[in-house]
Amino acid sequence: MLVSLPEPLPPMLATLGEVPTGEQWAFEWKWDGVRAVVGSSGDRVRVHSRNLRDITATYPELSRLGGLVAGTALLDGELVTLDELGRPDFGRLQSRMHVASPTAALLRDYPVCYYVFDLLRLDGADLLDLPYQHRRQRLARLELNHPPLLRTPDHYTNTSGADLLDVAAEYGLEGVVAKRLDSAYRPGTRSRNWIKTPLRLTQEVVIGGWTPGQRRRAGMLGSLLLGAHDDTGALVYIGHVGTGFSDAALRDMQARLRPLRRESSPFGTEVPRDRARQATWVDPVLVGEVEHRQWTAEGRLRHPSWRGLRTDKRPHEVRLPR
Repeated sequence: MLVSLPEPLPPMLATLGEVPTGEQWAFEWKWDGVRAVVGSSGDRVRVHSRNLRDITATYPELSRLGGLVAGTALLDGELVTLDELGRPDFGRLQSRMHVASPTAALLRDYPVCYYVFDLLRLDGADLLDLPYQHRRQRLARLELNHPPLLRTPDHYTNTSGADLLDVAAEYGLEGVVAKRLDSAYRPGTRSRNWIKTPLRLTQEVVIGGWTPGQRRRAGMLGSLLLGAHDDTGALVYIGHVGTGFSDAALRDMQARLRPLRRESSPFGTEVPRDRARQATWVDPVLVGEVEHRQWTAEGRLRHPSWRGLRTDKRPHEVRLPR
């Protein structure tokens, strides 16, 4: 009898914070990729992004998971692409994220790996209310370790999260995530029961406009004007970014922005005059991510660098940090 694939769920999200202490916490590595919820039943597999967009066709190699996962399961994890040292490389993943039907060459040169860290449903049983430590035990029994395509990375208990953060820095990883051993899984909720501590600060941003380039970039895009939503839903201007782009990325961004042009600023707060005077405003529908050093006292990004578009995120999900 044909068993239905489990319905996808929006993933539970971690809160930004310092590494917690105490025996009630487990620690995982923070992976530099994109979140993916995978449903598997027999030889059928379906992959959804954080906002429940079906991305199965974008990552066709994941169809092989059907032969590796016993029974019917709903998994939560991270899609990553590895560098030559075996570390997740978000820049390499960018080559795959926006391609609906990847070529054989793209699949060969930029293969993805699925790192599984939670089990939400198994053979019709809902596991959401089980404590994290019990879900991890159930996940371990599935033995989902088939590199390079599929891995269940280790989690650590009775250890120092601060020491693990030092190890992450030494090996070029993104940081650590702490999870309470007794925490239930709450789909679509950002919870203090999960705390992420990145080594590099990143911020999701909404693009609200752009300014022209100068010198070498004359006639091209110079910088993007960035925003994030406050608690009222207003789009707050948080700065501009002009570094971190390859020439190909600049051309691609200009092509995406051209049809989005509008006459007025989409920001609910004032944009500095020197930026607004040169700005071409656009509808705030494209989401990206920047890396930055810190926030200024004025609520602006200090020294941001572009990391790439985030097609797995929706504009209304981009919020100011609390």
